[in-house]
Amino acid sequence: MCGLRCGYHLRANPSADTIMRELVDQALASTWAIEVFVIVTVTLVVRMGLRYLMRHLKRLATRSKNVWDDALVEAARLPLGWTILGVGMLFALDVGLATTDSGFADYVGPVRQLWIVVMLGWFVIRLIGRMEAHYIDRIKQKADTEVTTAHAIAKLLRASAVITTVIIAMQTLGFSVTSILAFGGVGGIVVGFAARDLLANFFGAAVVFFDRPFSVGDWIRSPDSEIEGIVEEIGWRVTRVRTFDKRPLYVPNSKFTSITIENPSRMSNRRIYETIGVRYDDVPVVAGILDDVRAMLRSHPEIDTKQTFMVNLNHFGESSVDFFVYTFTKTTDWAEFHCIKEDVLLKIGDIVTERGGEIAFPTRTLHLHQEPVQEPTDD
Repeated sequence: MCGLRCGYHLRANPSADTIMRELVDQALASTWAIEVFVIVTVTLVVRMGLRYLMRHLKRLATRSKNVWDDALVEAARLPLGWTILGVGMLFALDVGLATTDSGFADYVGPVRQLWIVVMLGWFVIRLIGRMEAHYIDRIKQKADTEVTTAHAIAKLLRASAVITTVIIAMQTLGFSVTSILAFGGVGGIVVGFAARDLLANFFGAAVVFFDRPFSVGDWIRSPDSEIEGIVEEIGWRVTRVRTFDKRPLYVPNSKFTSITIENPSRMSNRRIYETIGVRYDDVPVVAGILDDVRAMLRSHPEIDTKQTFMVNLNHFGESSVDFFVYTFTKTTDWAEFHCIKEDVLLKIGDIVTERGGEIAFPTRTLHLHQEPVQEPTDD
């Protein structure tokens, strides 16, 4: 009986060990779940705390006179939050996959590094955009309308940031950057031949950006082609010009390297150049008319007498004695210029009338030859 009991007892012990092992396994299994729960909770708490911290930093940056700290805080707000969230979730996923034999666990590390690289690139791009906006607002407050260069530099920096991010991301994923660059050098030659027009437009944009023959908001026209209007946007491929009948005109940038561009927006003055004719009967008073017109223009508050100023008899026409007025206004505004020109012409008309003359209009005098009347003779 003792032997039977001992044998039964020995057979019962392995059953208890099995139960203990299962309990231990279940405890271990629940441990990784707890770890995942803790990681996710800590990630969400840190992200929430970061949100409040960024709001506080934004208020502090707004109070300062330096606008660049505003750009830095605003640019970092979203990328930093998504970085914490992504990295935390990927750590939780790594812990969860560690208890399985799945091969996906090997990809969590590279994906986490890739996520950080992408978020860093996003931060740099946002920072460039915020700095561009603050800089443009700053120079506009100084009455400087030259923002084309700022846009060009910002576009170049953004393109560099994107290219750098892509190269680092490919290196993180295990691609050989050296091979990619070597292939890019050979492929660049092929692409260069295939995209000659695109490259010509790109270098045309570079010429516009650095030579600055015009900028956004300027009125341009070309005597070599039918281009006239207000520049709305200067892109890398085309420049958008809004014509005076409100139609958009898209001009390839390569065209600006081969045509003449006139920029009336940068004129210093506007010119009044008019020819006025009086009757031949008014020749005795022409000298007085010219003196009065000169005096009127010299005293006119909107005429720039420091520029070329001429009022002279010019031509004996078919039906008028012509004199010309050549002077410049102080304003360059188109509408205001025409109001000034109207006032000047009306005053010239009054001067001619006050001197007893009249503005000539095309006339023709017909002289008829009259034959002498012969007296009848008596036969």
